Amino acid sequence: MSKTAILVISFGTTYPETRKKTIKATEEAIANKFPDADVFEAFTSNVVLKRIEKNEGIQIDTPSEAIEKIRSLGYQQLFVQSLHIIPGHEYHLVVKSLSPYAKDFEKFVIGKPLLTSLVDYRDVKNYLVGMNDLADDEAVLFMGHGTATDIAFTAYGCLDHMLMGTRNYLGTVESWPDLKMEMARMKSDGIKKVHLFPFMLVAGNHANKDMASDDKNSWNSQLQKAGFETTPHLVGLGESEFIQNQFVKHLRVAIRSAVNE
Repeated sequence: MSKTAILVISFGTTYPETRKKTIKATEEAIANKFPDADVFEAFTSNVVLKRIEKNEGIQIDTPSEAIEKIRSLGYQQLFVQSLHIIPGHEYHLVVKSLSPYAKDFEKFVIGKPLLTSLVDYRDVKNYLVGMNDLADDEAVLFMGHGTATDIAFTAYGCLDHMLMGTRNYLGTVESWPDLKMEMARMKSDGIKKVHLFPFMLVAGNHANKDMASDDKNSWNSQLQKAGFETTPHLVGLGESEFIQNQFVKHLRVAIRSAVNE
């Protein structure tokens, strides 16, 4: 039997508690569903890796370092799962940097991000809508990261559009749709109270500072200034068993395609 490794790749976070509840929890979910494989982890952010090592004394591999380790340990099959939300710039960098290693393994695949197919969008949309019971004047506003450098910026606009009429809204920090647009829509819909959630794997820097803080430029403060009553929730997507299982499903699809080649 071929020796199999699974490499789980994420951006990473310097917040230990959310790292445990999201990234580690997703890695454990994958390990539980693939008991015959050994699971490794890697973070793509060098800044995050350096800060974790400095502040916590923990060394976590980059994707290339992890693959070199996996190869040196004699694994014949390597299945990689990205924990990215969309197939944007960060995901494509992972694919580009790891693809040359495919020749070193009998089987090698990279699983897709959370939002890839139409079915993904529908499933995630239904999950988001079912998260909270809302009064007529209440809404949930999700904060996505956003990307302005890739055609994938449309991913957030697509999901936001699919959420129309549900009192769930999705804006982004760095792209489109932005907070100004979402506030105008909520005012038009008669929303008075807003629950803020990160639409990100972890509740890290963006969630704590850009979304939930009392900084004058945070979403929390801007919404309050615009007359909304706000309740921030520091809960990353990776805490959800549903989201964890979506990544498991994507990895299964990738492995099935490799086995059937």
